[in-house]
Amino acid sequence: MKIYKHFSRLAGVLALLLIITACEPQLADKPDIGAAPTADQLDFTIAPGSDAFNFVITNTSAVTGIPSWDFGNGTKGTGKSNVVRYPMPGDYSVKLTLVTRGGTATITKTLTQTETDFSIFTDPVYVNLTGGADDADGKTWVVDSESKGHFGVGDVTKAMAAGTDWTVADGSVVWWAAEPNIKSGTGAYDDELTFVLTDFVVKYDNKGVSYVKGYTKDDPALASVYLNPRLNKDDYDVDYATPVTGNWSIVETDGDNYIVINSATPIFPGLDVGAKDHTYKILQVTENLLELTCESSYENWTVWHYYLIPKGYERPTITYTVNATEGTDNEVSCSVTDYSIPDGQSVTGITWDFGDGSDEVTGGKDEVVNHVYMRKGTYTVTAKINSSLGVLTGTQQIVLANNNSAYVEFLLDMMIVYNDFSEVQVFPVLGQDCSVTTVDNPYKEYPNKSAKVAYYTKTNNEWANAYMQLNSGFRFDLRLQQVFKIMVYGKAGDEILLKLENTNRGGTAWQTGTYDLKYTIQKDNTWEVAEYDFNGVGAGWDWTGDIFTSNIVMDDNFNHDFYNVVRIMCNPGVGDGTHSFYFDELSGPHVEGIHK
Repeated sequence: MKIYKHFSRLAGVLALLLIITACEPQLADKPDIGAAPTADQLDFTIAPGSDAFNFVITNTSAVTGIPSWDFGNGTKGTGKSNVVRYPMPGDYSVKLTLVTRGGTATITKTLTQTETDFSIFTDPVYVNLTGGADDADGKTWVVDSESKGHFGVGDVTKAMAAGTDWTVADGSVVWWAAEPNIKSGTGAYDDELTFVLTDFVVKYDNKGVSYVKGYTKDDPALASVYLNPRLNKDDYDVDYATPVTGNWSIVETDGDNYIVINSATPIFPGLDVGAKDHTYKILQVTENLLELTCESSYENWTVWHYYLIPKGYERPTITYTVNATEGTDNEVSCSVTDYSIPDGQSVTGITWDFGDGSDEVTGGKDEVVNHVYMRKGTYTVTAKINSSLGVLTGTQQIVLANNNSAYVEFLLDMMIVYNDFSEVQVFPVLGQDCSVTTVDNPYKEYPNKSAKVAYYTKTNNEWANAYMQLNSGFRFDLRLQQVFKIMVYGKAGDEILLKLENTNRGGTAWQTGTYDLKYTIQKDNTWEVAEYDFNGVGAGWDWTGDIFTSNIVMDDNFNHDFYNVVRIMCNPGVGDGTHSFYFDELSGPHVEGIHK
């Protein structure tokens, strides 16, 4: 079905440009402002178009001005002449507003349509959206909260340049894609949007609470009662009484379909971003997926994204078992078995990550892939299964008690740089309950002229830490070298703690931690070398029921094959306020096995 262009999602922008630059007819041609026009000076014609459902509506007013239109079918437009489609019988109020230098005037005429375009009852777009003519109650859609990108936002200019409105993998288009269920606990996921083919009715039921962007929260229709402000976000839950009923239409512009929603109070798909002209572009609409984008009328540089699924829809699932079986001399056989694949779905191959830092390997759906581990340790094998439902991920853990027979220990009596944030990154440094970012060096003077350094900042969290965790199978060996160092730059008197832990305990890893070693910054905003010597430092607690020691360097239970995390804290134990400092050149003992 061909729907002629009679609406543009850029109507608002075009109207502004028309006002600024003028178009035919040009107001600049009028030398005087003059009086405001009157309704009797306005007129327009309604003429048959290419078929019984298209009409040509043309401004024939006696005065010069800029016309804007409400076509009475849920669509609006600008310009002297428009082709407008009316596929269903009814009386439609067509309103012309003419803006002149002296003011504005409006007239309305009634367009009566007696014909029915029966092609919409079989058009896949209409049928998939509404359930078709046989579904008198319409089809109800809800946010697909389990999919990445069910809400998302990108840069509209970059999106248009890239030729796509939404690509999760394309960082030039999308800069945020909601993780599954990330907005749980808000008013977003229980909203219901129902499209009915009869009379093109749309119904919105939000169960009393809606989820909105901060810039729409003052809309009087939303009652402006904030129930759940999101920390570090400008999103809000608001009281908003529904159900709300409106009308919808589908408009084709430049080969793309758009849903236009008109209602007395706002209707939106789960998150109100102030969609420009109440218009949503349809990226795809199938029986079980409605993918939309829209531009925000508040932030006109953004394009927003939505995934919706039918209410009650149960997505097909593929089940399977990931296997990792130890063989001779640390050779591990990896496979996926016990598939349960629903009709219409498929698995095409598997990408394996062996968890030891080696390159990933791709194999067939039923292929057994072998991998030899050089070092003893606990490894997580990950199978990334490429399927018709996307990439499915399964894991299996394998524990290897011995090194491979060909493995040669490689340990140096020296200190190495783990991360200098400019050129060297043997292991990354991340933040737990704090921010750790790489920034420009604030003071490029001796002893630190690096271009980039790390910046740590915490707020109201006493144990927030920057941490560096070794890869699976690697552990610090303190038998030959026991000193860790970092460069620090901050406020004199601030304490910088460095300690070691073993992550095997999970949430109680802190019980394996070394006793506190702290360095006090001596001068404001000057690079200093902080040194932490663990010889003579104890760890563990006797009340945990596990091993503990008074000297981790002299105890074989602690000095190798044990610690795998370095944690760095600013003013540990202080939970009020914001605390920050810069650090660089994180260094320490050579890690046995780092070179294989």
